[in-house]
Formats: sequence, structure tokens, C-alpha cells
Amino acid sequence: MKRVRVRYAPSPTGHLHIGNARTALFNYLFAKHYDGDFVLRIEDTDIERNVEGGEESQLYYMHWLGIDPDESPQHPGAYGPYRQMERLDIYKKHTDWLIEHGFAYKCYCTSQELDEDYQKQVDAGHASTRYNRKCLHLSKKQREENDQQQLPYTVRIRVPENETYAFEDMIRGEVSFDSKDIGDWVLVKANGIPTYNYAVVIDDYLMAITHVFRGEEHLSNTPKQLMLYRMFGWEEPKFAHMTLIVNEQRKKLSKRDNSIMQYMSQYKELGYLPQAMFNFMALLGWSPESEQEIFSHDELIRVFDEKRLSKSPSMFDKQKLTWVNNRYIKELPLSEVVALCKPFLEKDFDISERSDDWIEKLISLFHDQLSYGHQITELARLFFDAPAQLEDDAKEALAWETTPLIAKSFIEHLPLDWSVENLKLTMDAVKNETKIKGKPLFMGLRAALTGQCHGPDLMSTVYLLGKEEVRRRLENI
Repeated sequence: MKRVRVRYAPSPTGHLHIGNARTALFNYLFAKHYDGDFVLRIEDTDIERNVEGGEESQLYYMHWLGIDPDESPQHPGAYGPYRQMERLDIYKKHTDWLIEHGFAYKCYCTSQELDEDYQKQVDAGHASTRYNRKCLHLSKKQREENDQQQLPYTVRIRVPENETYAFEDMIRGEVSFDSKDIGDWVLVKANGIPTYNYAVVIDDYLMAITHVFRGEEHLSNTPKQLMLYRMFGWEEPKFAHMTLIVNEQRKKLSKRDNSIMQYMSQYKELGYLPQAMFNFMALLGWSPESEQEIFSHDELIRVFDEKRLSKSPSMFDKQKLTWVNNRYIKELPLSEVVALCKPFLEKDFDISERSDDWIEKLISLFHDQLSYGHQITELARLFFDAPAQLEDDAKEALAWETTPLIAKSFIEHLPLDWSVENLKLTMDAVKNETKIKGKPLFMGLRAALTGQCHGPDLMSTVYLLGKEEVRRRLENI
């Protein structure tokens, strides 16, 4: 078997999107499963949409996820350059060859002419519009005169007639397109920059790419690319077009869909773990043979099987993501959970006078239930702010006639030596003195202190609130 080489080829137009991240991940898993090469190529020919720092952002969040390329602009191999704008001379050489052999031609039509012809076709009721081939039929003399006048031109491919472009998609099976449905499309724009479908073929061939995993929106591009492979006499790679990612309403994930965070930067900023994102995204359109859902980075490489890529759209399940992330946080040592959560506490609260031990105890209280780092700020708010709003069951508990008795007795028995063990003794003393026990005792005290009837370990909560804050809140009752 030929050495597997795959590529992820983003445009530097912004942050790493969930769809692009999944594309990169499946390419990476496939390459690593077969001990192959994962190549990062930057498709920066859309110069108007490129943003400063776009390339660096892609690389940063790929590395954060654990998807590191074997070859890239930063780590070039034998197949560079790895940015398309640095490969213009390569495309020019191939364009000249296509024109010379009659596979392509210069088109001098202006935008206005093209728009007028398009409108004529629409008015005539044509189901699909295409270029009218006016410039294909120019005489040699006309072309020479146009070039002497230095008229701007694009380069168009001469689409063959009565050709069928069939290929075996690794996910969808056999797919075919007829050339009669494709007009003479532009290979090179008037500014000399190649179009996507042209550059990608030259790059993939010259970089020895063997397999192309990409989103299904690229399926319609494939016949255009196959015709170029045939014209050049090159062997095409194997294609795999992955299904759409849809939201919980089963609608295609749109970048304007605000119900789902769609960029890796957003997940990092909220304290999601990269290894959990890696795991979760692997299950977006792929399933293992077993029922197992939690995998390490290396386990996913080992069990990845391209034959188990789904033919159906994959739903972005937010609840499943938080469940996966929670599983990973649970497995972290407490010191790493503290490192994850502490910056969020520092941002939302003044913890300058809180000891490291207090912060560690606070975070440990919520270790098992944390789904992401930023969640600590809501869970821990009760230790910084008295409850502004009471839950309904807490209001009911505060109305019990036993609750003020508990509050009064607890204040009277507050220990001098403030520790969880001594607070348990205080609770025993309150129970003996008031003869109140069970739900009224524990729920009443919690409601008085936190405005809630359920929460983390009660005596640890009392300890972290501190003696003066406990006194103040119970005196209010």
C-alpha cells in the first residue's frame, strides 16, 4: 500500500470552526492509524477575506486539540511551499501547459458582458446557466490583438463533451457526474490567482496526497477536479465526503446559529478540556465498533476505522459534550482542576485574601460535578455573595417554624476552632438541643445559609463560608 498522505487545507480567514476542526481530526486520525503523514496546507488565495493572524489561530487551536501536522509552513517537508500564494509560479506553469494543449483558453469577457449573458439565459428560462464559450471561438488573430492591447483575461477550462466523472466515495459509494451539466469554469482569475478547484488539484498531486477527507459541501467540486486529473494524466486520490453537522433541530450547522458555540476558541475560553473536545468531535460522524464512548488520543488513533464513518448527518449534542467533558474533569488530579478553575474565580470574584488552601477546598467541593471550568463561578457564587433570590423549596424551608430555632442554636454553638470536624460536633449539639433532625435540620440550615435546599457537602459549605459570614447570614434569619 502506498504511504498514506492526507491534508487539511484551511483558509486563513478566522478562528478554527467546529466543522473544520472535525475535518482536520478525521484526516489526522486516518493518517496516524496507517502510520502516514498529515499535511497542513494554507489556502490563502482568497486575499480579500484573509485576516491577520488567521493562520496562526488555526495552528494554535489545532495544537491545543492535539492535532499536530507532520508538514506545514512552519515545519516544511519535501513538498513545499505550503502556502498557495507562494506557489503561483507552479500554477502558472501548469496553466500554460493546459492552454498549449487545448484544454484551457483565455477569456477576455468583461464582468458586464458575463452579467448580461447570464440575464439572457435566466430570461430564456434555462434551468442552469453557463458560460457561452464566446472566447473559445476567437481566432488566433483576435487573441493576439487582445494580448497586444493587454486586455485583462481569466483562464477557463474547456469542459469535455459527453464525459462521465465517476468515483468510489469512501463513505457514499459510487458517485457520478456528467460533463454536460458543467460549464467552462474559471481556472485562473484576472488577477492571476488560481481558483480553489484548480489549485487544489495541482497541490494534492504534487504533495502526493493519497486520500481526501472533506465535508459533503465539496461533493459538487469533485467532477471539476476529476476532469483536471484526467487532462494532466494523473492518478486522483481517494475521496471521502463527510456528512453535515446539524444542530438539535436537525438543521445544518450555520455560522449564524447562535444556539451552539462553533469555534474552538470559545470552548477553550470557557474551560473545556482539549482532550474532551478531541474525543467528542471524533464521535461527530464516526462510531466505534464497541459501545465505548470515552477514548484517549492514542486509543482513537488505534480504533479509528474509515469504514465506520456515518452516511447520516451528525447531530451536535451539547449535553453529550458537557457529559464527555465532565468525565475528563473527574479524572484530573485536583491540582489540575484548581489550575483550570482558579482563573475564572479570579476574574469574577475578589479572592486576593483567600488562601490557596481555601481555594483548593472550594474547587474540590465541586470537582465531580464540573462540566467545564467557567461553571465554577456559578457553583461557587454562594460563597462570595449572599443569595439574592431564593429557590421555591428554599422559601418553603425558611418558612418552617423550626428553621429560626436551628439558626439561633447554631450561632450559639459556633466552634472557636473552625474546622469541618468541629462543625459536625456543632450540628450534633444543635440536634440535641432543638430535638430537630433529618430533613428539617439539614435542609433548614442549608436554606438559611445558601438560599438553596440542595448542594455540596453541608459542613464543608459551612466551613468555606467562614465563621463571620455564617453568623451574619443566620442572624438575618
